[in-house]
Amino acid sequence: MSALLRTPLLAAARSPRLRELITRMPVSRAVVTRFVAGTTGAEAVATAETVLRAGCFVSIDYLGEDTTDPADARAAVDHYRELIAALAELPQAGAEAGTVRPLEVSLKLSALGQGLPGDGPAIAAAHAREVCLAAQDAGVWVTVDAEDHTTTDATLSIVRELRADFPWLGTVLQAYLRRTEDDCRALAGAGSRIRLCKGAYREPPEVAYQTRAEVDAAYLRCLDILTAGAGYPMVASHDPRIIAAAGRALHAARRKPEEYEYQMLYGIRDDEQRRLAAGGHTVRVYIPYGDQWYGYFMRRLAERPANLAFFLRALGTGGRR
Repeated sequence: MSALLRTPLLAAARSPRLRELITRMPVSRAVVTRFVAGTTGAEAVATAETVLRAGCFVSIDYLGEDTTDPADARAAVDHYRELIAALAELPQAGAEAGTVRPLEVSLKLSALGQGLPGDGPAIAAAHAREVCLAAQDAGVWVTVDAEDHTTTDATLSIVRELRADFPWLGTVLQAYLRRTEDDCRALAGAGSRIRLCKGAYREPPEVAYQTRAEVDAAYLRCLDILTAGAGYPMVASHDPRIIAAAGRALHAARRKPEEYEYQMLYGIRDDEQRRLAAGGHTVRVYIPYGDQWYGYFMRRLAERPANLAFFLRALGTGGRR
């Protein structure tokens, strides 16, 4: 059933008509708070403090993508600068260079103008550089998120360019893309930080594996490449089988706790996050916030049937938990 639901839900994530309908429903916003940490930077920082006190690290994402207005791209940069300034005030900021940093921001290059006509990639690269400069001064890491496959080459090109000046810059690879094993080999060098996830966009069969078994097998092949490399693998999964297999792969590669991390989304498998952290593993929680939550939320529903069931139950109860 989950495979049958995934395709229409991912299509819905790109539907302006459904976006308009769902985002106007008060009950939708009530349910979204399970997965999205409010709409303001102050709310996101407060949530981050709670997560940090629980023993996990954080990566904060100001939600937005597919920006078509240069002013909106500029506003996203300014918002990230304000967010980073707020994070710099936390006790966990400014960790010693070369150590794992508890605070990180995640950003999508399409939110910074990558898709703008003409010089979009150059505009996004300049904006991302500005964010990285602010983060470097604050002792905060940055990871560049993955988007649909049409942006992968441009995104990785910008990441390579920026890593010349910010070698700690991380990026995301999606295991369901058929190209990702080669990307892992190319990017698993010393100092690299790669967040490996399964993939959350609707992609055609010629570029992406379609079945759960194929995606899981591809994830494990990619993970083996990253753990055998000289970089810092970030295991982004909630799947118990993947987490168990990752533990075996990391142990076989003799990885120390400071040489990798697990990552999970805010609001999903909180108990597992705490279990891994209590076991001495670094766990980073991905905390999204902002008004532009629709696409992110629909992709979360597509990933796990339990998320969709939670949403439908809440619709039936008017959002009451």
